[in-house]
Amino acid sequence: MVPAIAGNGVRLRGLRPDDLDDLLAGYNDPDLRRFVAVLPVPFTRAHAEEYIHDLAPKLFASGGSFYAVADPVTDRLLGAVGIDRVQPGRAQAEIGFWTGPWARRRGVATAAVRALSEHAFGTGTARLELLTHRENAASQRVALATGFRPEGLRRAALPGPDGVRDDALAYARLADDPPGPVERLLPDLPGGELTDGVVTLRPLAGSDLDFYAELHTQEDVVATTVPPVPPSPDEMRRRCAFAPSHWLAGDRADLVIVDTATGTPTGEIGLYYQEPRTGQAMIGYSMMPAWRGRGYPTRAAQLLSLWAFAETGIARLIAGALPTNLGSQRVLEKAGFKREAYLRSRLPGAEGRRSDDIQFVLLAEDLLTDGPRLDG
Repeated sequence: MVPAIAGNGVRLRGLRPDDLDDLLAGYNDPDLRRFVAVLPVPFTRAHAEEYIHDLAPKLFASGGSFYAVADPVTDRLLGAVGIDRVQPGRAQAEIGFWTGPWARRRGVATAAVRALSEHAFGTGTARLELLTHRENAASQRVALATGFRPEGLRRAALPGPDGVRDDALAYARLADDPPGPVERLLPDLPGGELTDGVVTLRPLAGSDLDFYAELHTQEDVVATTVPPVPPSPDEMRRRCAFAPSHWLAGDRADLVIVDTATGTPTGEIGLYYQEPRTGQAMIGYSMMPAWRGRGYPTRAAQLLSLWAFAETGIARLIAGALPTNLGSQRVLEKAGFKREAYLRSRLPGAEGRRSDDIQFVLLAEDLLTDGPRLDG
């Protein structure tokens, strides 16, 4: 008999035969299977019975665990959470979890991971690790919400489909770490977007790949890229797919500039948090040719600057433009940036040459003095 563990809105208990249908549905969910390539294909009733009667008991017997995450009122299976890869000599283990599609976006995984982590620390574990695919932003959110701190990237650490191995983001929590959430350098946008009624900024996502590829094969966009080389199709896919992960890690925020009236993607703008210790970040932007000349990048730069100064520790924003790129210089000046420096041979150029860079700066106090100018 597996003793139950109470959590906030969940109850951790042993798997039972009446969990079989929900276990079967959970492990055949496409979103779950995308990140758990080791599951049999298809996952059959026989496999579910094996999990209930064989795999889960073996995990407990080896010092790990496999708990059903159940609704405390109805006792229905909502998902599972467990501990594996136990190293008794180091008092260390790895925690994993999943949530069924019928129970997502309710804080189930966060409550389950927090409850099992506290139980593990209370019974002698000193360190728990949590590994997740870089594209699995939902899992990364759970890690941060439950006090697991990012520790880096493990190359090809996770088995993927078709024999291809995926990189893993490593998170860890120690027994004396607070239960979370971990403070983020770049919080979510309020309501998921920023808008002035004319343009809307929303986070870049994997579904934006076609638009992103079209934008980044424009000749003049490539010419102002550093270095001025078009990204490969695989690199463009990774940039879109990994954008939520970068935002959660706090190193960059990539956004799509959308025409509010039509919902059409028109360009992109990014914030790159280069120096958290000094409070300095950089912005950059690109527009589709058909949408230029409407003041959209100016509006986007102002919206992003206001958010950065109000919601993050950023105190200084920089942006660069090639000396020949007069249009970009006008955008920055209209957005309130002030020209600060001319940096010779700062940027890698085409065919091994180097290019000069004109640097512009916007300070938080500049906005307080001059105020935002959202007139394009």
